[in-house]
Amino acid sequence: MNVTGYAFPWDYVDDADAARRASELGVDVVALAATYHASRTVSPLHPTRRVTEVPRSSCYVPIREGAWRGRRLAPSAPKWLEVPNAFGLAQHALMEEGLAIDAWIVLTHHDELGYANPDVVVRNAFGDVYPYALCPQVEEVREYCLTLVEEVLTASQCRGVVLEACGPMGFEHGSVHDKSEFANWTSTDEALLSLCFCEACRLGLAQFGIDVDDLARIVRDAVGTDAPTLEAALGSDLASEVGKYRSKLSTQLRLLIVERVRELQPDAAITLHGSASIWATGSFPTTGDADTLSGIDTTVARCWDATSAEEELTALNDLVAGARSVGAYLRMDQGWADESTVAKRFSRYIEAGMDELHLYHLGLLSRHGLGATREVIDLARRI
Repeated sequence: MNVTGYAFPWDYVDDADAARRASELGVDVVALAATYHASRTVSPLHPTRRVTEVPRSSCYVPIREGAWRGRRLAPSAPKWLEVPNAFGLAQHALMEEGLAIDAWIVLTHHDELGYANPDVVVRNAFGDVYPYALCPQVEEVREYCLTLVEEVLTASQCRGVVLEACGPMGFEHGSVHDKSEFANWTSTDEALLSLCFCEACRLGLAQFGIDVDDLARIVRDAVGTDAPTLEAALGSDLASEVGKYRSKLSTQLRLLIVERVRELQPDAAITLHGSASIWATGSFPTTGDADTLSGIDTTVARCWDATSAEEELTALNDLVAGARSVGAYLRMDQGWADESTVAKRFSRYIEAGMDELHLYHLGLLSRHGLGATREVIDLARRI
């Protein structure tokens, strides 16, 4: 079973032992963040620091001015890090340990560009903007994503790419001091609030024959009414047409990116974070139908929540029908200590279609977490 561990470039800055720890875990591949959004991370085993504040979205490979000249949407260097090529430094250290490297690229989740350019972000039916969420229906956003992937792949010369947020972001977002839980919104409410009504999406929806103003009214009226599904909230016919449009947002961007990657590096491994659910947004947006997954080597389901992991894996496995690998993205900081529980869980995950492990997150783990992760990897391979 192939095992991919995820990591940030700064995990390896000023820590001579970090790459060795990754190798000793038994991972085959490290998905190293080439781009990432604002966050607050911890480093339990770093020799000199414990908490890292990442103030904004940044690109961790060198940024060529010529590639971005004249572009309104362009990535920024991580000046807070004071390392000119953190990705290259980490990549070299990991490859010295014999590990393969994939460039982990976060696409439409970008806080700095969204705040600076509110006309290119997701806007819900109430007119509220999500500044962290670049809308892939906007041509400028698609061009930004394509150029970003091309520049990262060219600069890093990695084995392949891991595509996160390759589609529309939605309501769910770990904002600073997020208070959204007070509303007691259901998953249907959050799906309704994830439908985009920016100018580009209004035009796109209209091209599908949808009365956009009427759709926005229906969405506004449905939020908070405890509708069991989005189909029930919108009506089956309208939901079907909106679903087709939403699927197009992800598939259009993904097909463009896969084509560009294959032009640059025909043998690159392409891994996609996604969901078989037509209404999925965020880091794991909808994959669309199986025909649009051409060129993808591995699809990865979000399995952080054990109560929904099997359902996500089964749906994704049914969609790809054996045409590509299916990975389970696991959060390794909790719930993996009891061997008998883990063994039973993995047996169910494998039956549901899992044939790769994707582990979050190498640099965030304590010494106890590393030990538990090593046991999980060994157990999964034995099963």
